[in-house]
Amino acid sequence: MDVIAKSRPETKPYWARCLAIVAVMTSGALLSGCMGGLDLFDDKVDTVRTSAVATSAERLTDEITVRNAVSSADLSHTAGNPIPWANSASGSAGVISTIAENRDTAGRTCRDFVTTKHSYQGIANYSGRTCLGSSGEWLLLAFDLQG
Repeated sequence: MDVIAKSRPETKPYWARCLAIVAVMTSGALLSGCMGGLDLFDDKVDTVRTSAVATSAERLTDEITVRNAVSSADLSHTAGNPIPWANSASGSAGVISTIAENRDTAGRTCRDFVTTKHSYQGIANYSGRTCLGSSGEWLLLAFDLQG
């Protein structure tokens, strides 16, 4: 009578034990590539750099993105509806809640706006002003963080 419920290694065939050892060694070799540079006895310190703090270039691209959204908005069709914007360069996004078109003292067409900015630093409210320049280009004159 053969006992088939035993799990002791000596009851398993030799080829099955070899296959298990090869499988463990292969998986160890493959996974060691995921842990490159792991040296438990090395006194060097690894550093990780993140872009958790926005650079001035990222802020500038956010301002340009908002300016473009405000200046290209068709106010007759938006009728006060929020306008979403997103900047793939910085990962920031937001919603322009209001845009009011008026003329400044120099007679230029200007648009005052209020927007949110969702970024890695959190959510913030901004107000701003963009005006149409003499060359036909919209200029961002203000983009201020609201407290």
